Amino acid sequence: MRHSRTLLFAALACALAACKPAATPEAAAPAAQTAPAAPVSGIDLAGIDKSVKPGDDFDEYANGAWKKATEIPADRAGVSTGFYVFEKAEKRNAELIQGLEKSNPAAGSNERKIADYYAAFMDEAGIESRGLAPLQPKLDSVNAIADAAGLSRYFGAAMRADTDPLNATNFYTENLFGLFVAQGLEDPSKNVGYLMQGGLGMPDREYYLAGDKDMAANRAAYQKYIAEILKLAGDADAEKKAKAIFDLEMKIAKAHASVVDSQDIHKANNPWPMADYAKNAPGIDWTAFFDAAKLSGQQTVFAWQPDAIKKLSALVASEPLQTWKDYLRFHAINHSAGLLPKAYADLSFGFYGTQLNGTTKQRDRWKRAIGATNGALGDAIGQLYVKQYFPASSKAKVEDMVKNILATFREGVDKLEWMTPETKKTAKAKAETMLIGVGYPDSWRDYSSLEVKRDDPLGNALRAEEAEYRHQTAKLGKAPDKKEWWMTPQTVNAVQLPLQNAMNFPAAILEAPFFDPNADAAANYGSIGAVIGHEVSHGFDNLGSEFDAEGRLRNWWTKEDAAHFKAATDKLVAQYDAYEALPGLHLNGKQTLGENIADVAGLQAAYIAYHKSLGGKEAPVIDGLTGDERFFLAFAQAWRAKQRDAALRAQVIGDGHAPARYRALTVRNIDVWYDTFKVKEGEKLYLKPEERVKIW
Repeated sequence: MRHSRTLLFAALACALAACKPAATPEAAAPAAQTAPAAPVSGIDLAGIDKSVKPGDDFDEYANGAWKKATEIPADRAGVSTGFYVFEKAEKRNAELIQGLEKSNPAAGSNERKIADYYAAFMDEAGIESRGLAPLQPKLDSVNAIADAAGLSRYFGAAMRADTDPLNATNFYTENLFGLFVAQGLEDPSKNVGYLMQGGLGMPDREYYLAGDKDMAANRAAYQKYIAEILKLAGDADAEKKAKAIFDLEMKIAKAHASVVDSQDIHKANNPWPMADYAKNAPGIDWTAFFDAAKLSGQQTVFAWQPDAIKKLSALVASEPLQTWKDYLRFHAINHSAGLLPKAYADLSFGFYGTQLNGTTKQRDRWKRAIGATNGALGDAIGQLYVKQYFPASSKAKVEDMVKNILATFREGVDKLEWMTPETKKTAKAKAETMLIGVGYPDSWRDYSSLEVKRDDPLGNALRAEEAEYRHQTAKLGKAPDKKEWWMTPQTVNAVQLPLQNAMNFPAAILEAPFFDPNADAAANYGSIGAVIGHEVSHGFDNLGSEFDAEGRLRNWWTKEDAAHFKAATDKLVAQYDAYEALPGLHLNGKQTLGENIADVAGLQAAYIAYHKSLGGKEAPVIDGLTGDERFFLAFAQAWRAKQRDAALRAQVIGDGHAPARYRALTVRNIDVWYDTFKVKEGEKLYLKPEERVKIW
């Protein structure tokens, strides 16, 4: 239910994957007197299907045998590259967290909080015995709503900092509105708040509005699910209430901006003075709302999707109060279903897991507990993780790769024939000042104010959400921290931060097959190098190119340069529009444009940097493969994936990333790939030289 655009992976893909697990750093470290072993190729030779021509389907060529041999686990919506990396990180987290219980950490310490949070989540018997009681205060507050002002106060108090349109590009919140806190778009000197649309129980407005039979089935299943939850909670007239709730959400969905419109930074640049909310978006009692949200001291809050905010506010006034109360009661239960008795958790999984993603088995409880504990106390766990599992040697090697690729990018800008000197100068300045974060942040989050109780798993989760909200709102009006991290070190992902002109490469992704210190340079540059190039390129994609080196929204392009850039990106939109993920379901090239630009430019930069790393020497042939063959195979194998149809549909509809299969086909835009694999005209992936997209 979470979206992601400027992140390297889709929300689905970063939790799923498949490749050989790397050796631990301890096992991999050779004895001092031992000569270094010859580098391994880093390529899964057994995964290649040589019956497929590379020029017909490079993904099937690189990964076809792996796909035939791989089954999607029952508790997964899919498997993709990095599954064993993710699984390895998960097991390491489990060892750390479960080990804390045995060490009996001191009361009030981070270690004690981690142990207690995990233990509380694992206490199934206690959860069963408490029933709905832990949620009762919230349900009572819903029941106590008596008028429009009370409803507005509830919406304000319930709002959380659970959206992120620029870093994680997460546009989803189950609350009516979400808050994002970051520096001002045009004034980078201080942090401001951005109000964003929300209020849906399904992942995106298209689930409500799309006319195909699959979405119609999802809608019927959702209304049934609402009724089942309310019945379980003892509500009379559950089916009647479910219909009214669903009808209200349909109106909310119709009010929403699309993903493509939400990605448009210029449509989001709406600094509304607090006093203007009542005039611009009548319906909500905005004074009560902002007071309950602890935002009444702010002078301005940006309206990210202004039309949607206006329409949602109008719905607050026009829809019956009782319908809103029934809606809020359902969503309070729905939001916390995983920490309520098993009957609630099973209903929730049946809809969100099986119906929407095709997953037939719920993940083991200990895995869910690890994930939840990481969500609440991520930095505290991250400190332990990097001490034990991230060697300084890996950090240094990856930092060198980042510097090499940034230098390659700057040199590439100099060689662009179409770009004017003025624009080149600004582009190079942005690349030169881009902050590199490898492994872990310079400073860690303070969890001293977060209360964790060993016998209150639901309360722990709600307090953690509130603590995150307090952490974010405390930044309002202050100077932004340009080195702030937006991922934990144990996250298998990477991110480019447009407002900070920075990148984060967490420790957990810096493992084989993405990065293997024992592998040949070709594989490392084809996998983690392309990841690095991807994130660097995000600073210059259709969104990143709107921001200068200070993270200020500013047009630094000449009219001619902008026209050339748009022409190139229009070709990329058309290329991805043509891909048909499922019968009748095509990719949306505009929706995935930023990621696709970053893939093309990042792969090109990584290839050039790889050849620079050879220092003028010829690459060795390893396992019968040339250096260039290994480079491109490593890239394609980094995007190997199998996905259930329901999950694939969800990604195509609501995510800013193209499915992994189509990202592997990025190679068709790189000239040297054609020579490397002898791709000829007439083969399915062949593009004429003038049709190949070249941007940077």
